[in-house]
Amino acid sequence: MVMVKRIVFLLCLFSGIQSLFSQTTNTRKWRRSENDSMQNALILYDEKNYLLALPIYEQLYKNHPKEDFLQYVYGKCALYRSDKHADALPLLRRVYAKNKKVDNIALDLAKAYHYNNVLDSAMLMVDLFLTGKRTRPEDIPLGQQLKKYIANAQHFVASPTKAKITNLGSVINSSGEEYVPAISADETVLIYTYAGEKSKGGKLNNLMVPDPYGEFHEDVYISYKVKDAFSEPTGLDSINTNSNDGAVSLSNDGKRLFVFRDNGDDHGDLYESFLLGDKYSTPVKLKGQINSYSWDGHCSLSPDGKTLYFSSERFGGFGGRDIYKATLQPDSTWGQVKNLGDSVNTAMDDDAPFIHPDGLTLYYSSKGKNSMGDYDIFAATLDLKDSVFRNVVNLGYPINSTADDIYFVLSADNKTGYYSSGKQGGQGLKDIYKVDPAFSETKPALFLVKGKLTTDGNPSEGRVLVQVLSKGNEMYGQYTSNSLSGEYLVALPAGQNYKLTATCKNFPPQTINIDATAGAGFNEKNHDFLFVTRKDTILPVVKADSGLVAKKTDVKPGKVTKAPEKDTFVPRNKMQEKIKRYVEMYGDVSAEGLEFKVQIGAYRNARKSPYYNMKGIGKIEELLLPDGIVRLTAGGTYSTLRRAWQHNKKVVEKGVTDAFVTVLYNGKRMLLEELEEMGLFKKAQ
Repeated sequence: MVMVKRIVFLLCLFSGIQSLFSQTTNTRKWRRSENDSMQNALILYDEKNYLLALPIYEQLYKNHPKEDFLQYVYGKCALYRSDKHADALPLLRRVYAKNKKVDNIALDLAKAYHYNNVLDSAMLMVDLFLTGKRTRPEDIPLGQQLKKYIANAQHFVASPTKAKITNLGSVINSSGEEYVPAISADETVLIYTYAGEKSKGGKLNNLMVPDPYGEFHEDVYISYKVKDAFSEPTGLDSINTNSNDGAVSLSNDGKRLFVFRDNGDDHGDLYESFLLGDKYSTPVKLKGQINSYSWDGHCSLSPDGKTLYFSSERFGGFGGRDIYKATLQPDSTWGQVKNLGDSVNTAMDDDAPFIHPDGLTLYYSSKGKNSMGDYDIFAATLDLKDSVFRNVVNLGYPINSTADDIYFVLSADNKTGYYSSGKQGGQGLKDIYKVDPAFSETKPALFLVKGKLTTDGNPSEGRVLVQVLSKGNEMYGQYTSNSLSGEYLVALPAGQNYKLTATCKNFPPQTINIDATAGAGFNEKNHDFLFVTRKDTILPVVKADSGLVAKKTDVKPGKVTKAPEKDTFVPRNKMQEKIKRYVEMYGDVSAEGLEFKVQIGAYRNARKSPYYNMKGIGKIEELLLPDGIVRLTAGGTYSTLRRAWQHNKKVVEKGVTDAFVTVLYNGKRMLLEELEEMGLFKKAQ
């Protein structure tokens, strides 16, 4: 009797639904396990947790298909999962036919028609809802928004584009969820988010305890393109935990992976992982103003590495989720956060930004503007006059559908896109689709420069510095070749002349020039930097006009030197105090790509520095990083923190009292704390 009373009570909550049934659902003859399942489902339904209630109601409906109540609740919950939209329509039609007074049944049925592309019937039902006498005033905006979606869908379906959509198939997609594809600019790597049977920890509840009524949490998977097909994906063990770990985006060269993590305390933040050989490092939370107490869930790095576009629910936006941009600061943190404005953002959710390798085209998803329903994919073009994205266009049908279409990314040559969608016909829930967008308009010229960096025929880790010749050797970006394959990749937007300078170990730098001022469309150039040892000794070279310094190695990677006696040096400031403390813990740790220098100053115009004439502090060198600031360093490059600290103390004693050790990892300035978080700093045994 308890269950019967519970259902009668719940029916009373649904205004008018109680008259739908000639009698309440009789659960006396149900198995005990079914009654328990119904109880759990009712609680979830009360909390509007329809997705978790859905599989319970689905099974109960299969066992008792004639029960009117189960037809309604299963049909209602099925509206919230794309692969069940086809089930929702006949069930809600049946409910509507029996009693048109069920609370908001016309609106629910209009949604079901809309999701199933029966657009004329959807428009009829939403009009009936908006003009109904029983419609509550507070529900009218829901109907008005749905009517806009239906009208937009009618327009786009009537004039489809030439785009071709292909499901990536069972190698990538499964009965679970696959979404947020991230690709390198040349499509050789695909990283994405997965939630399903293979998720670490299985189904977990909010307390992270195994629970058959819980949820599969997100994991990150990777696949490589082999002969135009993606290989069997594998999970990234260095990233995946029992909590939600989602792929977000890749840098163009595939060496920087941004991920999303939600530990339950911060509403979700953005992290960064680095490719070390063939493995990605433990993610480190982004520093600066990007992460907030609100949800911060997606981002995309500009080709030059100086701007990060991201989506956030922080206060002060236009409504819901908005898209922002942040600028790389001299201290390697992200700051100067700005909302992209109302040319992109709407009063509804705007999410999933992807800046194309051309640096000018922003793709993103929005529930506003002229969306066909839920998220649609849009494109906007950067106006170089005022750095505002304008000319926003909906990518149209069939790329967009009446369900969620989101997380669109596009290859550098504009020929292949990838995105996730819950449209009908997939492998399960959200699937990843491949898109031939068939863009007819001329795209900006783009040069993709790629190749290998080798020493004596062996793949090697080195740096490729890119400067803009047509802008007075302005710094564009600094990139690193892979330590195992030697491969590098640089995307160069149109309109400029570029110089690429490669450095490796003690070899003289090598340069090539790229003219990207003329032509249109996509251009790809392959160039290998081949460093060969000559019989005569090659000395380290400093190229003064570029600020590049060849690496000077004083300790071989992996070598641990014997710790000196107790350090009696008295630090002059907090930075030196921190360095001294880290030396005691990690002073003799070295790793490939990890370098330490002693910084004595940072200037916009370093050549006017008084330090050039100082004696006893070693050779003064200019270190030019992607933020455009010239750092002055003294004494060369050191492979361990202890070696750099020894010289740091000498420099302080010579009068540069604020000198400190600065850290570079694969050409990027890092904090000592970040090396700990990444796992590079481990105490020597």
